[in-house]
Amino acid sequence: MNKIILNILFGFCLLFFSCGERSSEFSDTPTSGKISISADESIQPLISAEVDSFEGIYKYAQIDVSFKSESEAINDLINDKVRLIVIPRELNETEKNLIAEQKIIPRSIKVAYDAIAIIMNLQRNDTLFTLEKLRDILNGTIKNWNELNAKNTKEKITLVLDNKNSSIIRYLKDTFLGNSKLNENSFAVDSSKKVIDYVQKNKNAIGFIGVNWISDSDDSAAVKLLNSVKIAQVAPDTSSKGKGFYYRPVQAYIAQKFYPLYRTVYIITREARAGLGSGFIAFVSSDKGQRIVLKSGLVPATMPIRLIEIDNEEL
Repeated sequence: MNKIILNILFGFCLLFFSCGERSSEFSDTPTSGKISISADESIQPLISAEVDSFEGIYKYAQIDVSFKSESEAINDLINDKVRLIVIPRELNETEKNLIAEQKIIPRSIKVAYDAIAIIMNLQRNDTLFTLEKLRDILNGTIKNWNELNAKNTKEKITLVLDNKNSSIIRYLKDTFLGNSKLNENSFAVDSSKKVIDYVQKNKNAIGFIGVNWISDSDDSAAVKLLNSVKIAQVAPDTSSKGKGFYYRPVQAYIAQKFYPLYRTVYIITREARAGLGSGFIAFVSSDKGQRIVLKSGLVPATMPIRLIEIDNEEL
């Protein structure tokens, strides 16, 4: 029922404003014109797919996306450089107030559930992590591989991240570090692809990326990246659902929140009228847009998904 109502509203919005808004003050409608948006680089594959599909349907629409760090995207929104951004968190009160001072009330729309994947070199076998062990690695309490497993050599663990201002670093600090500093043997490269490339070539590296870079099983590029590294499994804490087991960042475990490093993806807009930004938001939230989320290996936020439990017990 919710999906039907959402699709009706989506169609009404596009029909009404496409036909009704022809003011010379604006050059775009929900289905035509040109706008610029900013998006977090860690969710680039998903947003690229959404934009490509939207532009494929609406031939007179052009959405120019700039993929950058989370903090840079938020600054673009605050400084009125873009109409909307896509990031894996909501704005905090300080950020909302900076926009409110401009007589604009930002709106946030939940569109997907994502996760942070921990990737390792193919030579590594230590791919099971508790949250406590992850915390010790991130804060530098655990520095060497032999501290994870006595059979390992005493080589330093290197942590590789996508960008010093990225949503992933912010998430890891908020979740694990508090006031502690990140392990001194860590560094940031320019992109998620470079994180994967570094981990692929260096057996002592542990990398952190948005899972949608490797989660679309129908995308040959994503499959190639997935096959070049190992994906770690993480156990939730003892008070959470799914306790006692280790989970990979796959759709079912993200949906059930068994995999603990999950995030919520939001579109945040400052558009105060029904322009192209509103049309894009309506599309991503609609059945078509949510099916793209599903295909990408993430979890839709505005449509239900069905989880099937297979019973392996012999008949």
